[in-house]
Amino acid sequence: MRLQASIMLVLLGAFGAAASSSSDPVRVVPEGAVDQPRQPQAAVDQQGNIFVAYGSGERIFCSVSTDGGRTYESPVLVGQIEKLALGKRRGPRIAAAGDNVVITASGHAQRDLLAWQSTDKGKTWQGPVTVNDVAGVTPEALHAMAAGPNGEFYCVWLDLRGKPQNIGQQIFGSVSTDGGRTWSSNQLIYRSPSGTVCECCHPAVTYDRQGQLHVMWRNSLDGKRDMFTSISRDGGRTFAPAVKLGTGSWRLDACPMDGGYLAVPEPGKLTTVWRREQQVFRTDSGSRGEQLLGVGEQPWAAATAEGAWLVWVTRNGGDLLVQTPGSEQPLKVAGGAADPVIAAPLLGDGPVVVVWESVSGNKTIMAAVVSD
Repeated sequence: MRLQASIMLVLLGAFGAAASSSSDPVRVVPEGAVDQPRQPQAAVDQQGNIFVAYGSGERIFCSVSTDGGRTYESPVLVGQIEKLALGKRRGPRIAAAGDNVVITASGHAQRDLLAWQSTDKGKTWQGPVTVNDVAGVTPEALHAMAAGPNGEFYCVWLDLRGKPQNIGQQIFGSVSTDGGRTWSSNQLIYRSPSGTVCECCHPAVTYDRQGQLHVMWRNSLDGKRDMFTSISRDGGRTFAPAVKLGTGSWRLDACPMDGGYLAVPEPGKLTTVWRREQQVFRTDSGSRGEQLLGVGEQPWAAATAEGAWLVWVTRNGGDLLVQTPGSEQPLKVAGGAADPVIAAPLLGDGPVVVVWESVSGNKTIMAAVVSD
C-alpha cells in the first residue's frame, strides 16, 4: 500500500500541557498537497513566524505560519535536487534572520551543498547557490545551519575534500552575510588525528546572543565515537581547539547516525544533548560531568531566555519526550515518533516549535507542538 503523508501541528497555550492536551492537530500540509513529505526542520523568526522545510522525492518545500501555528499557508516549492538526500537526519535545513529565510540541502548525485533564499517570509525563493567552494565534497549530505543575531547565516557540514590524500570526513563551515546569496571561502573547523570524524552523524551549529558560534560533531578517535565541540569568537574565521563532551566514551566500530544538538540559553552557558550507546545525555558548561536523561536517541536542543529545551525519542518510532527549562522529568508528547527537532527564535520571546515524523499504521505523519 502506498504511503500517504501529511504535516500536522498541535497548538497549545502552554508547553507543559502537552502531555495531557486533547487538542485536535492542525494540518501544516493539506492532505494530498505534497506527496510523502519527509524530514521536516523548523525555524522561528523574531516576529514569531514559523517556517517548516521538508523534502518530497527530489523536491524541497516550505510551509509558513504567520499566526503562531494556528494556520499554515499552502506549501511553496523551494527547489529541486537530483537524488535529494532524505532520511537518517539528512534533508533540508532552514534558518531565519531579519527579513531573510535560507534553506540548504544536498543530494547524492551532484554532491554539493546548495542554498535558496527568501526575502518575503517564504512566499518566493531564489537560488540555488553553492555553499562549498570545492565541488562534490558533500556525498553524505549531512549538515546544519544557524542564523546569527546580526542577520548572518552559518552552515557547517561533513566534507570529503581530503579524500585524494586519504583524508576522510572533516568538519567545514561557511558564513553568509547577505541573506544566503553568497558564501565565504570554506573554513576547516576540525580534522581528526585518526583521519576522519564519524562518517554519518550530522554536525550541529548555533549562535549565541553575542554572535559567537558553537559547533558540535561526533568524532572518530582511537576507536571511540564521542562528541566534541568548538567555539569561534570571530564570526567563524578561527575556531578554538576541540573539546570532548561527557565523562564516558563510546567504543564503536560503526556510525550510529545520530549527531545530537546544542543551545546557548544565556552567555557562557552552552547546553548539549547527545546519545551514547542507547542513552541520551546532557552537558552544561559550568557544571561538571554529564547528566543522564534516559534511554533514547535522536536528541535536539533549542534555547530561550527561560533556558534550554530538549527533545528526543525513546527509540526510532517510539515515544517523543520533551524536557522543558528547569524541569527534571521529560514530558511525553507523542508516540510513534522519529527524527524530532525543536526550534525557537534566537532573540526575544516567541513560540517554541517541535517537529517530528510520526509513523502510525500505514501513514507517515509529521507533527509540531508549539508553546507560546
